Amino acid sequence: MADEAAARTDFADLVRRRMSELKMGLRAVAERAVDPEVPGGGPLWTKGTLENLANGKPIKAPGPAQLRALAVALEVPVRLLQDAAAAQWFGVETITVQGDEGDLETRLLVRRYQAMSPEDRRRLQIIAETYDPS
Repeated sequence: MADEAAARTDFADLVRRRMSELKMGLRAVAERAVDPEVPGGGPLWTKGTLENLANGKPIKAPGPAQLRALAVALEVPVRLLQDAAAAQWFGVETITVQGDEGDLETRLLVRRYQAMSPEDRRRLQIIAETYDPS
C-alpha cells in the first residue's frame, strides 16, 4: 500500500506542468510561495525541496500552509494541489460527482478508483448522489 502511494507522481507532475506553463524556475516559485493567510511569514518552500520534488526524489508531504503558499506561487486553486497531494502521498483519489443540474455538489475520496471497473465507478457515483444524511 505504501509502495502504491509512493509510486504516484500526481503532485510533482502538477508542479512541473504549472512551472512550465508559467515559464518559472525553481527559485522564482520558491520566492513566491508565501501563505496568503500569513503574508509576513515568508516563503514556505525552498528551491532545494522543489528541485527534489521535480526530480522525483522523496520529500515530506506538504501541510495546509505549504499547499496554500504553492497555490499562490503556481496560480492554481489550492484544491488542485490538495487532490494531487492526497493521490501522491496517500493513494487517495478525489472524485467529484455532479448533481441533477450539473453543478458540482459532492466530493468523494476514494482509494484505487482508477482500478475500479466502470460499473463499480458508476455504482459509487449513484451512492454519492442518493445519500442523504438527514
